[in-house]
Amino acid sequence: ALTTRHGLAGWFGDVAEIDLRPGGAALFGWTSFGHTVHAVVDEVERPHRFVFRWCLHPDTPVETGPTTRVAFTLTPVAGGTRVHVAETGFAALPDDAHARHLEENTAGWRSELADLAAYVEAQAAA
Repeated sequence: ALTTRHGLAGWFGDVAEIDLRPGGAALFGWTSFGHTVHAVVDEVERPHRFVFRWCLHPDTPVETGPTTRVAFTLTPVAGGTRVHVAETGFAALPDDAHARHLEENTAGWRSELADLAAYVEAQAAA
């Protein structure tokens, strides 16, 4: 669900591409919003950790726009897996963008993580 094109497109937007290696390119798309977000993979430690940097401006390469870093850490727990998501880098943004992106992304992760839970449950039931 976190590291394949098919899995990501099942809950994180509806379009995904990923070269799953440090330095690999990734792309996440939300056709309902009409944009894509470019990313680069920073870390892959199967099956416990996946980290990427992504550009906060839609349709903008990571190298040319402001970025934050998203880290997924997975921990086995009784009956399943705990997923911890931390997005960092907002403090480095200009003052006029810091609060807006932090608020938008926090709300976005709440929605996306609910979609992840639903996706994983549906895959387990299939």
